[in-house]
Amino acid sequence: MESRELAITGAWEFIPVHRPDDRGVFLESFKDSVFSDVVGHSLNLKQMNISVSRIGTVRGIHFADIPPGQAKYVQCFDGRVLDIVVDIRLGSPTFGQWDAVELTSDQRNAVYISEGLGHAFCALSESVTVGYLCSEPYAPAREHGIHPLDPDIALPWPEGDKTVLSPKDAQAPTLREAEEQGLLPKFSDWSDLYGR
Repeated sequence: MESRELAITGAWEFIPVHRPDDRGVFLESFKDSVFSDVVGHSLNLKQMNISVSRIGTVRGIHFADIPPGQAKYVQCFDGRVLDIVVDIRLGSPTFGQWDAVELTSDQRNAVYISEGLGHAFCALSESVTVGYLCSEPYAPAREHGIHPLDPDIALPWPEGDKTVLSPKDAQAPTLREAEEQGLLPKFSDWSDLYGR
């Protein structure tokens, strides 16, 4: 498995090795020894989520309070998505910036998003199935969102006016409003999680 660190500290892409034969393909989509060598710690798995979305659907920008936060290892099992990591940690050198990776069911690549980072994706194919390995279970009182169409963040959604949002995401505050409301995690809290 290959890996590369994204432009946002605390996020990586993992690209598995495909082993095809006349039966199909075998690959390791997650391997703790590789993951922990790259990231510096194991993924403490507490929950797995699956979402199915139609083309143009945008989910996010979602994040959870630190501590404990919620790290995610995200893969696309069917179709194609544009997966985006947004740095929303106050005091981070890359605060307000983002990086994007196209996840596909052909490549079977994954993105790891550590605690305190914002996460969003857009369905690029007619139907997509996305899976998330999560370090913490869903806890509504700790979960927050930032409006995915916030012009100050300017995420590169391909569908423009055809974007499909949930009512909750459509009513989420902008990054600036979330900061004013005291919702955003601090970079120092993220650093303290793993002694960085």
